[in-house]
Amino acid sequence: MKRATESHRGWVMLGRLMSVLTRDVILNEIAVGRLTITPLEENQVGVASVDLTLGDEIRQINPAPGAIDIAEDTDYRDHTKVISLATPYVLHPGETIHGITRELVELPSNICGFLEGRSRYARLGLMVHVTSAFVQPGVENRQVLELSNVSAQPLRIHAGVRICQLVLMRTEGNAVYSGRFQAQHEV
Repeated sequence: MKRATESHRGWVMLGRLMSVLTRDVILNEIAVGRLTITPLEENQVGVASVDLTLGDEIRQINPAPGAIDIAEDTDYRDHTKVISLATPYVLHPGETIHGITRELVELPSNICGFLEGRSRYARLGLMVHVTSAFVQPGVENRQVLELSNVSAQPLRIHAGVRICQLVLMRTEGNAVYSGRFQAQHEV
């Protein structure tokens, strides 16, 4: 099995090229209705990604007297609470919260994506995902973000900030995600 390596034209995985979509291709996919991101202002589309904004709520992990079991039947909702971002949230060093994008992302069966943090915030110690960066082909949902503060300073989190970017790629073949979070619309 070949290792994934970066190429100047895209990603090469298992000997096949996965192309990153550029601004003109993204805008064309939106114009013809194959790709939908709502709401979206054209200036959110960069040279090869789309900026996504943080929604109005976060989910905070509840303090617990004991350990949380990591098992197939564990439900994150049993261990978290929803908090409004009407007032900015102070994310303390070492803390992780769940955020969700304002934008609803609808991908066709031949486009997938990856969520990436924006470097301006990463340089301050903000991570936007811990493990769930992959956006499956065929999704129709808002993207959940695992916001973590890896700095030594508290960070104030505001709703509406362009918090991350979505990098889009064509798949080889078609697939439609039909898992647990297919139609997720709330944090």
